[in-house]
Amino acid sequence: MFTSWLLFAFLALCLQQALGAPVVSPNGSATRRGISKRSIAGPKIQGKNFPDPTIIYVDKWYAFATRTIGSGIRIQIATSDDFETWDLVYNADGTQRDALPNLPDWVLQTSPNTWAPDVNILDDGTFVLYYSASVASDTSKHCVGAATSDNILGPYSPQAEPLFCPLDQGGAIDPAGFYDNGQRYVVYKVDGNSLGHGGACQNTVEPLVATPLILQPVSADGLTAQGAATTLLNHQGLSDDGILEAPALVKSGSTYVLFFSSGCFTTEHYNVDYATSSSITGPYTRTSTPLIESGTGDLSAPGGADVTRDGLKLVLHANNNGGRSLYTATIQISGTTVALT
Repeated sequence: MFTSWLLFAFLALCLQQALGAPVVSPNGSATRRGISKRSIAGPKIQGKNFPDPTIIYVDKWYAFATRTIGSGIRIQIATSDDFETWDLVYNADGTQRDALPNLPDWVLQTSPNTWAPDVNILDDGTFVLYYSASVASDTSKHCVGAATSDNILGPYSPQAEPLFCPLDQGGAIDPAGFYDNGQRYVVYKVDGNSLGHGGACQNTVEPLVATPLILQPVSADGLTAQGAATTLLNHQGLSDDGILEAPALVKSGSTYVLFFSSGCFTTEHYNVDYATSSSITGPYTRTSTPLIESGTGDLSAPGGADVTRDGLKLVLHANNNGGRSLYTATIQISGTTVALT
């Protein structure tokens, strides 16, 4: 009888693994099958600090990222020929290249805190870079700006005024461009937690402040808001640490997939999540389980992801040696389901 029970248990475990179901470890915790270090590659760039990456392909892969503290660089750039090996971009004199060396007057010049860039190619072959930066008139808040260049490496010339600046709602961060059916959009986060009442990322003490992800149509040159904005998603309270951020929108077939992070980036709650809709303006339905979370491939606080326009490749950051390093992954979108491959 005991031998038969062991055989049954062994066969059940094999079937469970073959079906990709969660497997319960000896301590009783469930682990996600099929998600391992092999599914997510990194850290890249020798583990250097490269937070909030964005990705674009123009003859090769380009990634742009938040500034590195203490370096004076506002927007970092890295390139890759194969999506595997990544290198920072340097000037001829050996200094690290800055995509945004000059800032407009609305930005706090002494401490601009330039965050989460996003680069898009326009119909005429030029480029627009979206970014967020500290506001000179209210240094506790960020607003979203835009800058343009004929060269993907820049330097990008900033517009004189911010593109999105809802200071009464907490400001705006994490812009990302999107193009669909001849119309350009920018998705971004209203940074409501800058008005929060304390706790993790200032927004885990009641009453929690909204941090909605906003979709805004923009002009063909990507520089002017046009028409009404739409709220796509908001946090679900303390289960999200009162925060959604880092939106990135792609379309797969007839399905719109909104990637985002929930949780406070300084905690292990931070993750890469997604929601889907049959309409660009929603409603969006969140998945029940984050795509990438702490423990996925041994990552710590993964987030700030961006996805290629074809929905096949993803870049993100995760904690590494006191900073946030670049990691890469390949994904598959099937209907309303996204999976690491």
